[in-house]
Amino acid sequence: MMVQIGLASDHGGFELKEELKAFLRTMGVEAVDMGCFSEESVDYPDFGMLVAERVSRGELEKGILICGTGIGMSIVANKFPGVRAALANDLYSSRLSREHNDANILILGGRVVGKDLAKEIVKVWLETPFAGGRHQRRLEKIAALEREKFGRKVAGPSLQTREK
Repeated sequence: MMVQIGLASDHGGFELKEELKAFLRTMGVEAVDMGCFSEESVDYPDFGMLVAERVSRGELEKGILICGTGIGMSIVANKFPGVRAALANDLYSSRLSREHNDANILILGGRVVGKDLAKEIVKVWLETPFAGGRHQRRLEKIAALEREKFGRKVAGPSLQTREK
């Protein structure tokens, strides 16, 4: 069975989304394309929330969101409990977003990074494991903040079940 990743963009990320969809297939990853489906102007929250909600609920383990700069999609995705969306327009940020933050949604700027670099960023992000250790403790604090301050239940893979 192929690994599934939610994938969505606005019009500013449409071209890159289409390129990454094909690239993910070559890596044995099925992209669940949640739009948009053309370069016609759309509102990024409408598409970012589709992926973030499914990751938040644990229906998808990971997602990739693309808008012009990546900033708008980052703001939207991080509104959802249990989502750790990271804007990574370089390889270093991509690696550390997984290694240190266990990011479950990668955000890219379609007007910021070229197609070849974006493919490398995605590859690094998918292949980098979470380091755990002191980073686990920090993620547990974020999850506690969501529960205690905002009344949000963190869904998806439980942070408490991971090795400490």
